[in-house]
Amino acid sequence: MATASAGAPGREELIEAYRVMRTIRVFEERVHAEFATGELPGAVHLYAGQEAVAAGVCGALREGDHIASTHRGHGHAIAKGADLGAMMRELYGKAGGSCNGKGGSMHIADFERGMLGANGVAAGGAPLACGSALSAKVLGRRDVSVAFVGDGAANQGSFAESLNLATVWQLPVVFVVEDNGYAQATGTRYHLRGLDVAHRAEAYGMPASTVDGTDYFAVRAAAGEAVERARSGGGPSLVECRAGRFFGHMEGFDRQGYRGEGEVERLRAESDCLARFAAAAGLSIEDLTAVDATVDAAVDVAVADAKAAPDPELTELLTDVYVTY
Repeated sequence: MATASAGAPGREELIEAYRVMRTIRVFEERVHAEFATGELPGAVHLYAGQEAVAAGVCGALREGDHIASTHRGHGHAIAKGADLGAMMRELYGKAGGSCNGKGGSMHIADFERGMLGANGVAAGGAPLACGSALSAKVLGRRDVSVAFVGDGAANQGSFAESLNLATVWQLPVVFVVEDNGYAQATGTRYHLRGLDVAHRAEAYGMPASTVDGTDYFAVRAAAGEAVERARSGGGPSLVECRAGRFFGHMEGFDRQGYRGEGEVERLRAESDCLARFAAAAGLSIEDLTAVDATVDAAVDVAVADAKAAPDPELTELLTDVYVTY
């Protein structure tokens, strides 16, 4: 996970940001290929195209901060430092997965790294982030919580309730709305009429901004400001990030007939956040290719390990059902 720093990012921070984005891209492209073989169980939603959002937001966080994710959560988990091997095992439903093979893609969690979990409920992470933020405030910790939600989830009642609760209690939480153009198969212009989501937040007295989600530096700056506000006691903020997804809503059934002809090809050619970052960051070809090689090898190892891992024991059905405090 990239760590926050003051001022312009240095070379090491830029390399780390590229590593995070590149890891997400390669991981997702590989999952896409592996799912096509029929070996991966369950529902899988890919994050490719939106990497700059996860990297930019999590790059503004530090150890002790928490994130609550969405059904499209692989990128958030990777950006928060989750282990690739444990993630891939989880996708394959294997022992040693991040949830011991019982949660699958939509429920990846890593509490030790502050990843409170992917969530199959639209906007389900927003109240969780409020709870985490409330805990930090009550205990006097200067930790920040981030809730990632999609544009479709911004229409959920739980999202509105979370915005209101966060402002009433002045919680150290940041709401990150990822508008990828579609709520499953419904275009944003059909389901988000009127004001932008950022303006909805302003109605609660919450500072909000809208940024190009394919521009890592814009995301990082907006997220950094919002996180610092929350950490210093200034209360919640909302950052709306716009970045199209490269794949369908979910692997295996979405033929994307709702998208215009050539839309995905144009996104990949003109709005690739990795290409934009590589062009703007000033890193050398040697720096980039070294990261590429390391990431490719790490994903290869994760896939091989997951395929060779054993299935969970049947006794695992009886664990993690109840929690004792």
